[in-house]
Amino acid sequence: MTTRVVILGAGFGGLELATRLSEELADEVSVTLIDKNESFAFGFSKLDVMFGRRRPEEVRCAYSDIAKNGVEFRQELVTSIDPTARRVVTDHGTYDADILVVALGADLDPGATPGLEEGGYDFYSRDGADRLRDVLPSFTVGDAVIAVLGPVFKCPPAPSEAAFLLHDFLTEHGVRNATTIKLLTTLPSPIPVSPDASARILAGMAERDIEFWPESVVTSLDPSQKTASLADGRTINYDLFLAVPIHRVPAVVEQSGLAVDGWIPVDPATFETRFPDVYAVGDVTSAPVPRAGVFAEGQAGTVADVLVARLGAGANPKPYQGTASCYVEFGGGKVGRVDVDFLGGPAPTGRFNEPSVEFMGEKALFGSSRRKRWFGR
Repeated sequence: MTTRVVILGAGFGGLELATRLSEELADEVSVTLIDKNESFAFGFSKLDVMFGRRRPEEVRCAYSDIAKNGVEFRQELVTSIDPTARRVVTDHGTYDADILVVALGADLDPGATPGLEEGGYDFYSRDGADRLRDVLPSFTVGDAVIAVLGPVFKCPPAPSEAAFLLHDFLTEHGVRNATTIKLLTTLPSPIPVSPDASARILAGMAERDIEFWPESVVTSLDPSQKTASLADGRTINYDLFLAVPIHRVPAVVEQSGLAVDGWIPVDPATFETRFPDVYAVGDVTSAPVPRAGVFAEGQAGTVADVLVARLGAGANPKPYQGTASCYVEFGGGKVGRVDVDFLGGPAPTGRFNEPSVEFMGEKALFGSSRRKRWFGR
């Protein structure tokens, strides 16, 4: 009897899991992959769009291109999830699953910071990156502030990358000397798991006259005065405010009862939730690793191992290892790499590899290999 697997969300986690199940269990499972969007884009591509290096249509992979045995993609909005019955309702129908996997990611909530929607821009969404593509050329003088607004956010290196690339952009347009750049973050350092990477990023910022404000929480913006208020009582002036908005689970996940203290708790070895035959991977979980696509991909691989062992002829799976490599763009055509291990020892570790042109090529290969694997492109 065919096992019905329903995957909610077609990001790194959903795409990798659907691909693995098609490769190894196509005759044993029928996979329904559901996402509200019509296309996928890598998170790092938003910076390419924002700074005019790529057009929006160039970075998007259409879900209609997916052609994998045993996998059916549905562009639908999930409106309710019953984890006990493993039943999903969308704006187009109802799905009953034998195995349900929630990979819906984290939603951005710009409205949670008063004044942000009126006085600032987010660069973590597709629409935000598209808007900034047209806005940035008009910023020729004044104070630019890049701010992380919540304690949990996707891709820890991205705010630092945005600061470096903004420096390059303003330099290329001949206006860097008329501007300032400040990076405010809720974290104590750019990449806490890797002191070496943090030190190199901070040195790069000092070389470029970019101010780094650690553990600085922006609570509101006053668009009329062009000021931002911080939790410690300070205020900061801005002429351009670029935000990483507060993150939270999608409302449909919160309403389902899956989330506890804001995120879905999972067994970190298998990613099963407290509901039988319901798994969760990626940014929607409280797994003890950063929220980043490469980690969601690894978690999906672990779930695939579990299901292959359970439904097919696979060996007993190893627990999730919590290892990954993250790229950090320093501008000037150079990229560094941080190799991190969150679960292999008594404490997380991160080994930093110096920025180089070669790592820029490696990052490009990272993207192209996954486009080919997931979309056949």
